[in-house]
Amino acid sequence: MEQLEVIQSKIYDIRGQKVMLDFDLAEMYGIENRVLKQAVRRNLKRFEGEDFMFELTKDELSRSQIVTLNKGRGSNFKYMPFAFTELGVAMLSSVLNSDTAIEINRGIMRAFVAVRQLLLNPPTDPVYELQNEVKELKEYIEEVFADYNDINDDTRTQLELINQTLAELQAQKALADKPRNPIGFVTPKKKE
Repeated sequence: MEQLEVIQSKIYDIRGQKVMLDFDLAEMYGIENRVLKQAVRRNLKRFEGEDFMFELTKDELSRSQIVTLNKGRGSNFKYMPFAFTELGVAMLSSVLNSDTAIEINRGIMRAFVAVRQLLLNPPTDPVYELQNEVKELKEYIEEVFADYNDINDDTRTQLELINQTLAELQAQKALADKPRNPIGFVTPKKKE
């Protein structure tokens, strides 16, 4: 697992592609960088196209965090490094035909796959997930209470209308039950 992490730390994003540089690869393969470059130059047809390999420019090299150029003679690059994509690294195994190169290439391929998986499925943060769930729950509860308040307002209005109607009906009944004054002559009641 440690080897995988070391390899992943040597995968860079240049020109929008995940690449490894020739001097890192040479170090991993246990060969000199000039030997690796020589093998690549002898088999350039295998590496045609930027989807396999490209040479960095001085501007890219100076802007990157990969290498810091030093002042003074002999401490800078004489030739710009090659950047190998995943396909280019796979092609290197056919150019550098040694057991070490094959074994290292397996690790590198696994590292590229792991980086791709990491980009496609970033690790989830449990705290972030809980925050999202709490936020969603809070929004849901606010909606429920808003609906509940709407129902209460509607119910309150309906109850007020019912009470008003009942009050009017009671007032009408009270008027209807009130004894009326007779019209006409009042006849005395007979005594028996």
